[in-house]
Amino acid sequence: MTTKSDFTPEEWTVILEAPPSAGMIVVTAQRGGMFRESIAMAKAYVEARHHHGESELLDEIVAAKPERDHTHYHSPDELKQSGLQHLRESVTLLQGKATPAELDEYRRFIVTLAHKVAAAHREHGVDVSESEQAAIEDIAAALGTSA
Repeated sequence: MTTKSDFTPEEWTVILEAPPSAGMIVVTAQRGGMFRESIAMAKAYVEARHHHGESELLDEIVAAKPERDHTHYHSPDELKQSGLQHLRESVTLLQGKATPAELDEYRRFIVTLAHKVAAAHREHGVDVSESEQAAIEDIAAALGTSA
């Protein structure tokens, strides 16, 4: 079983930053609803904690305060590109140290978080806007999984 102790502090930061980065990619994909979407991100962590014990690695990730990259971005696209890079780096780290099941759970958690954030605020009568769906697909592609 993989745990936080299997990673350097820098590696662990990358792993913790990836889920909130995915959430922010979705938040900035469509204007409006930032407050609701931020709450949805926090709820995704709470819901993941309810599955405690299924994966020690995921338990440690969702028990930690969501880490956020404190870089100031000049545009939503710059935030998106940096966030997608965080996702790719986190997957690379986990591929080297985690089990395939743990990696799948991590990917599933992030994609679920992205869907919850997107659905938190209805835009133009739909739960998930086209730009949010595109962001989710980009997130899934960076993770090497499906949306």
